[in-house]
Amino acid sequence: MILLTGFEPFGGDTANPSWTAARSAARLLQAEGLDVQAVELPCVFGDSARVLAEALERFRPELVLCAGQAGGRARISLERVAINCDDARIPDNAGNQPVDEPVVQGGPAAYFTSLPVKAALAALTAEQIPAEVSQSAGTYVCNHVFYALMHALRLRPGTRGGFVHVPYADTQLPAGSSTPSLPAHQMAVALAVVVRTALATTADLRLAAGATH
Repeated sequence: MILLTGFEPFGGDTANPSWTAARSAARLLQAEGLDVQAVELPCVFGDSARVLAEALERFRPELVLCAGQAGGRARISLERVAINCDDARIPDNAGNQPVDEPVVQGGPAAYFTSLPVKAALAALTAEQIPAEVSQSAGTYVCNHVFYALMHALRLRPGTRGGFVHVPYADTQLPAGSSTPSLPAHQMAVALAVVVRTALATTADLRLAAGATH
């Protein structure tokens, strides 16, 4: 069973392409005969992790792909590492704004994804979908969920999981905007590609996709 998640709108936006993409990707994969569930997470520290934990317990997935919006990025960002730090530049949807607080008190400093991000990068590139391996998921609710996911999966050795950031959807921006964006359908296809790649890949590719800064 596969679990996909996206977020509700935040920061004044009326839509969040991560949820649109997760929901659409679930339909694409279901049409292929896969057992997939999509769950919308609140953009709230704590609550998002609790809703995710409830979904993990309810569905008991073998693969989890969480998605979030990273407005300003131009590519599908395959996140490599989650850090144990909440540091919010803006309040979440409940008005919380933690600064330099751990996601999990006493937890390790970081967790690496257990998805094959290099193989996914190669697959996305082959589909002509702009993609990158990202070394930082930020310190907002997206990273909070990514860290909470990987912390929970340490007790579920048969389950793999990770996080993907998507850019703005082109429909979110005014005509003529220079801000990077992608069509919502392309984002959904991208998430489906990542899932298919993870299902087919047990050992990741050895492919240069790091960063110099």
